Amino acid sequence: QVQLVESGGGFVQPGGSLRLSCAASGSIFSIYAMGWYRQAPGKQRELVASIIGSGRINYADSVKGRFTISRDNAKITMYLQMNSLESEDTAVYYCNADIGNRLGRNAYWGQGTQVTVSS
Repeated sequence: QVQLVESGGGFVQPGGSLRLSCAASGSIFSIYAMGWYRQAPGKQRELVASIIGSGRINYADSVKGRFTISRDNAKITMYLQMNSLESEDTAVYYCNADIGNRLGRNAYWGQGTQVTVSS
């Protein structure tokens, strides 16, 4: 099995910063992609940022220039540095990983971490 554990969420004022972490563990042979998604109340889950393959990075237009995704392959940990946070960034943030192991290739999700941006 694969476990994804997020951390780093919390409460921050507009203009502030937070750094999310997603640590992967378990049966992992290959990581094809990792990404951060978010879901605000009453809205659909949306992709925030992703790292595909050896390092192709994509960002949602709404976070470009403010968020930075990175990955530490040795620690099998992904990060999301979030700067200049806005109230519209308030959501539950989920880690997602496209992983290959003895079970085949599957997508795994973390439990989510709440980010609240408010004055």
